[in-house]
Amino acid sequence: MSNEFNLNAEARSDLGKGASRRLRRNAALVPAVIYGGDKAPVSISLVAKDFAKLLENEAAFSHVLNLSVDGKAENVLIKALQRHPAKGFVLHADFVRVVAGQKLTAHVPLHFINEGTAVGVKQSGGEILHSLSEVEVSCLPKDLPEFIEVDFAKVELDQTVHLSDIKLPKGVELVALAHGSDLPVASIHMPRIRVEDESSEGEGTAE
Repeated sequence: MSNEFNLNAEARSDLGKGASRRLRRNAALVPAVIYGGDKAPVSISLVAKDFAKLLENEAAFSHVLNLSVDGKAENVLIKALQRHPAKGFVLHADFVRVVAGQKLTAHVPLHFINEGTAVGVKQSGGEILHSLSEVEVSCLPKDLPEFIEVDFAKVELDQTVHLSDIKLPKGVELVALAHGSDLPVASIHMPRIRVEDESSEGEGTAE
């Protein structure tokens, strides 16, 4: 993991929905909470513009963040974000503590490579349909990847790539597979419009 993410926060004791609204309105702050590990949950506030800038980087969602709360360091992961339904800005954030030597679970984005040169696309004219854009992984903090690549170079027409087909980094496991669920990730099929056109032509010939 090449990126390093640092964020400052302040502990807060003024809790509740009313307090959270005042934070967002009067001080441009985002209310949040840190939990997990062997410590009690801590309510904090973040500078909204700083947090928004951090979230512009996709890797921030699958990276251990260095969070400084009143000068005290916490290693955390973003666990959940509550966003404004219309405007999209963050209303509340949940962070979970990362403990060295203890496995964690996190959602990691999938990066699809060689889609344009895939056998089913280049040779057969198919199109790729994505079923998943991210996966939940289990690993030690030091092994957490920023993303996982899915190579489509050899995928043929009408072939589906499942979780079990993904080449995983060392030390990383897929939570769904561990629970016996080999979900489809993406597949290559003929474009729907073309299939419908061919079907229409066939009907015209028969008439």
